[in-house]
Amino acid sequence: MSYLPSLPRDGVLLDVFKAFPEHAGPLLDYHQVLLRGPSPLSEAERELIAAYVSGLNACHYCHGVHTATAEAFGIPEGLLADLVADVDAAAADPRMRPILRYVRKLTLTPARMTPSDADEVFAAGWDERALHDAVSVCALFNFMNRLVEGLGIDAGEAYFTTAAGRLSGEAGYAGLRATLNSTPTQAG
Repeated sequence: MSYLPSLPRDGVLLDVFKAFPEHAGPLLDYHQVLLRGPSPLSEAERELIAAYVSGLNACHYCHGVHTATAEAFGIPEGLLADLVADVDAAAADPRMRPILRYVRKLTLTPARMTPSDADEVFAAGWDERALHDAVSVCALFNFMNRLVEGLGIDAGEAYFTTAAGRLSGEAGYAGLRATLNSTPTQAG
């Protein structure tokens, strides 16, 4: 249930974006660059990090939307639940495990990060850009999880599939930005 009286009780994040386009525009531009722009991490891997961080934070909305989006990009169904339970036991790409351990620690105990955490990522063959992008996705989704939870935004499985269709499509997050001047609707 949305905590903003001007939004529908079952408002979704796109309703918030439409209500506050001056904030949402730059935020969606950043999403587009970070999650769809050039990176050593694939779009699927970046969406996997977004969903994983959201799962660690128990943000039902973001975890649902970005799990469905990661799956639309080819991440196996059920992998994210397994990763949230235990990164090392999950059937994940072994090269992604150090990145996922890194973002887990950054999410749950950020003041405990050490150079050895970064060294583990580099030892797996990732470069500085990959670490930067993983940290940036982690930071963005810690922010987004607080925004969503703080405003009382949630949805169900059907919405997650709809949102994933938009986000995994050709327009990505830029397509969401294009909707900011339209009237708020629940279809967002």
